[in-house]
Amino acid sequence: MQRQYETVIIFTPVLSDSEIKKAIEGYKKSLTDKGTTIVAEDHWGLRQLAYPIRKKTTGIYHILQHESNPELIEKLEVDFKRDESIMRFLTVSLDKFAVDYYDKKRKGLIGKKKPAATEEVEAEGETKEKSEAK
Repeated sequence: MQRQYETVIIFTPVLSDSEIKKAIEGYKKSLTDKGTTIVAEDHWGLRQLAYPIRKKTTGIYHILQHESNPELIEKLEVDFKRDESIMRFLTVSLDKFAVDYYDKKRKGLIGKKKPAATEEVEAEGETKEKSEAK
């Protein structure tokens, strides 16, 4: 049975961009070869850590959303533990509400701010309504 997961990987900051891309592509290829579907991915880049890990205060974040079998997650995490370039990782199973939220977010229905022009028009409409009410 396929479930949807989100995996956050924190790479060590001493790696070059090409090394990180190579590692990510390797893990993605490993997952897709085993029947996993990559739903979305997001590369956050270099970020400050909340606390030092292996005497490093920054890490390179990459997020993968994928549909896979639960048995593959254990194998994937073993691979992550063996890789010295990965400082931390976390895999979370997404429930139906999280899946729905991420679908809406990818479609642009959530998290999008209104353009400034429409906000001004709405504000003018409210002031006209107030003045007409007087």
